[in-house]
Amino acid sequence: MPTRRQQLRGAIENGLLRGGPDETYADGDDPTWMSVDWPGMTRRVVVEGREVNVIDSGGDGKPVMVFIHGLSGTWQNWLLNIPAFLDSHRVIALDLPGFGGSPMPREKISIQGYARIVDELLGELGVDSAILVGNSMGGFVAAELALSFATRVERLVLVSAAGLSIEEYRSTPLLVGARIWAGTATWVGARGHSVVTRPRARRLGLQLIARYPEKLSPALTYELTRGAGTPGFVPAMEALLSYGFRDRLARIEVPTLVVWGRNDMLVPRGDAREYVRLIGDNARREMFDDTGHLSMVERPSRFNRLLASFTAGEPAPEAGVEGVRA
Repeated sequence: MPTRRQQLRGAIENGLLRGGPDETYADGDDPTWMSVDWPGMTRRVVVEGREVNVIDSGGDGKPVMVFIHGLSGTWQNWLLNIPAFLDSHRVIALDLPGFGGSPMPREKISIQGYARIVDELLGELGVDSAILVGNSMGGFVAAELALSFATRVERLVLVSAAGLSIEEYRSTPLLVGARIWAGTATWVGARGHSVVTRPRARRLGLQLIARYPEKLSPALTYELTRGAGTPGFVPAMEALLSYGFRDRLARIEVPTLVVWGRNDMLVPRGDAREYVRLIGDNARREMFDDTGHLSMVERPSRFNRLLASFTAGEPAPEAGVEGVRA
């Protein structure tokens, strides 16, 4: 675990000492995702007495890929990735209860509860097993699903997943910070257009999660911030702080890909190595250079190539993918 001085130095290096983005940063942030018929794939599925907002591309006989967003996110966090797999997979992406278009769940939010809801959702959709891809808190949920409902998961992809180092943080300051952030996010969401259209404002609002947020398009930034101020934020933060599963991770037996941005300011990059160590030989780590917490948004073309190779069973999925290091 890094010391506070090391964390401060890392934050300064990540937030201030930036060399500038290369030409591949946000290279998939183009009109492609805007041409997709998203309303045509949107469904409301009742799970545990509450509707869950779901994107489901359908496709009988295709392998299934499920995307799970992180804290304060929505299914739109995967806008640059879903189109790349529509031809080859049945793609499912959801708003976790309390976020986006999904109302709060009946029971108190918990990581175990979220995993159970995803499991029951897949059952309602007629899905026996799937490739699970989760970012941040969504990675925590996906890993819990692989532990508690193992037969649902064929392969597991953890993208800057929460669940390890957060155990070491003091809960009270984080919860106070979460409430402040929730208020700030609500303010940003209410002024979304004025924030997303200005590069400096994008950097100010998103610099903790993206390495070069000013390079993201206004249209994409607007979609990424639509989940701001949702009612599930603080309860989900409490859930993150109150649960751990490090001593159970060795029970994950499916092939697991651990993807991290080398400049992640939210979840320490050392957690990537720790996930691999705890899961075992069936897990491998891939680091994205000059990238923050949202590898799939910041380096979409690179991320999609890596994910496609992994799902195809390639032994070294990073081979030939520039900017990725095992």
